[in-house]
Amino acid sequence: MVLRIDDTDVERNTAASEASIFDGLRWLGLGWDEEYRQSGRLELHRKLAQAILDRGLAYRDFTPARTGEDDAPQGAAWLFNPGMRELSKEESDRRAAAGEPFVVRFRVPRETRSEVRFRDAVYGEQSKATADIEDFALLRSTGVPTYHMASCADDADLNISHIIRGQDHLTNTFKHVLIFEALNAAVPEFAHLPLLIAPDGAKLSKRKHGPVVSVTTYRDAGFLPQAFVNFLCLLGWSPKDDRERMTLEELTAAFSFEGINRSNAVVNFTETDPFDPKAVWLNAEYIRALSNEEVADAVLPFLNAAGLKATREKALAVAPLIRERMKLLRDAVPVAGFFFMEELPPYDAAELIPQKGDAAMALKVLKRAKELLAGIPFSHGQLDSTLRAAAAELGLKAGQMFQPIRVAVCGRKNAPPLFETMEVLGRETCLKRIERAIEMLA
Repeated sequence: MVLRIDDTDVERNTAASEASIFDGLRWLGLGWDEEYRQSGRLELHRKLAQAILDRGLAYRDFTPARTGEDDAPQGAAWLFNPGMRELSKEESDRRAAAGEPFVVRFRVPRETRSEVRFRDAVYGEQSKATADIEDFALLRSTGVPTYHMASCADDADLNISHIIRGQDHLTNTFKHVLIFEALNAAVPEFAHLPLLIAPDGAKLSKRKHGPVVSVTTYRDAGFLPQAFVNFLCLLGWSPKDDRERMTLEELTAAFSFEGINRSNAVVNFTETDPFDPKAVWLNAEYIRALSNEEVADAVLPFLNAAGLKATREKALAVAPLIRERMKLLRDAVPVAGFFFMEELPPYDAAELIPQKGDAAMALKVLKRAKELLAGIPFSHGQLDSTLRAAAAELGLKAGQMFQPIRVAVCGRKNAPPLFETMEVLGRETCLKRIERAIEMLA
């Protein structure tokens, strides 16, 4: 795999955009074997463009209005500039030597060739009449190569075997085939992938859809890299069976061009929820498959970033209690934050009152629990048997006994299993929180 940064467009290329590419690929675990920047290979691009010009397969266009890459007049079906295309070599050389600015254009062979053909691994046989291909620019008037020239020069020089890119580049390939032929270079295999589109059918773009298209958004929200790779692979491709959760090794073994869909792939998101439900589901599946040690290591950065004093030892104890309750790693903060707090944030005292009970019942439960918890071994088994016996002693259902205690020690009704939670919190923390709950009710 060759990683090439196409950075010849100075205005669009920034250090931040490059860093995002490297950070994203490294996080996903997608390594590469060679690395290049097009901006460091400009001399090669100019040399090969000059070789095409010297062979008479390109010409200089001195027309002032036509000095860019995509510069056909608006609303016109312009294909070439007859005055420039037919300019003699002597006249062209003289004007260039005089310092007159020009664009180097490819001379599309309309008289000697009727069409350009290639086979795409996804979309099959492709052809286009040369009469419908404009004389496209190879070098701008600044001497900077266009996308077409830079890409093809690098592909030829680096012996690229397969070019796999978005379907929106399919029409560019006719021009690229002509360039490869003009360079006497082997034409690579092409495979164009379906585009990723938003729910409204628009192509995903950073300008329009913002963070949704950035890999680092998913990393920072707590997606596991292996889960996100799995999700990405299933956008526009599927194995020949019903598998959805697949490791990178399994995806690699199963991949074929035949499995790529021709229709665009929809990434589902809303204004309030930027993440595709299938991506979230896959991530939850991967989290559940982690070991306790892996869960602890994965959630620690999120807990600490939230200002919680989380140690690995404590995170490891909490891991088996929260694995099933998380979809994203960042969920560890709302799901398990109370484990790592000195004091619980304020909560409504009414939450302490059990179903079909009142404040007096909750107060009775908490006072009895406080008495019992002070003197028993603090294991979840002992806590379970002791508090169940206390419920029977007080003439209460188990749920009526447990709810006030759960809210007191966790700060809410919805929490991991009570007795395991209390064991991790420890006697001192549980008694302190129960005492505070008693004061709230009193």
